[in-house]
Amino acid sequence: MNASHDSDNSRRFDPPFWSIAFAVLIILSTPLFLYSLAPPGPLRAGDTVFSEGEQQVHIARPPTGIRLQSDPTCLLDPGNPLIILELPHERAGGDILVAVQGNPASEWPFCPSQTQVLVQLRQIVQKPDPWGATKRGLTEIFDR
Repeated sequence: MNASHDSDNSRRFDPPFWSIAFAVLIILSTPLFLYSLAPPGPLRAGDTVFSEGEQQVHIARPPTGIRLQSDPTCLLDPGNPLIILELPHERAGGDILVAVQGNPASEWPFCPSQTQVLVQLRQIVQKPDPWGATKRGLTEIFDR
């Protein structure tokens, strides 16, 4: 009888794992929540921005060694990282000159890595949507 009484007492004093898991979830999600609330700052040369959805852009300068198709445009993937080279007030026409990052093995019509392209302010965002990837992932899981 003592053995069952001791096991009842030990169960009563064990930490509830669901509350620990909840605390860990809160601690890990707080920086993501604060990041999503932060306002965007001013654009500067050298900043990394991201394409807003799939965008067709004009090629300013292709990377060396890559032949262009007859069409001087290419497509940016959604959320493609771009580095700002020249701001709109530094260029005639108000376009932003950016260099495409990532996509090492891209295929036409997607923009190859290190291609310099012209984008407009409406085609870029300063920070990726942290909830967008989660939404897309959950949508893919539940659509199956």
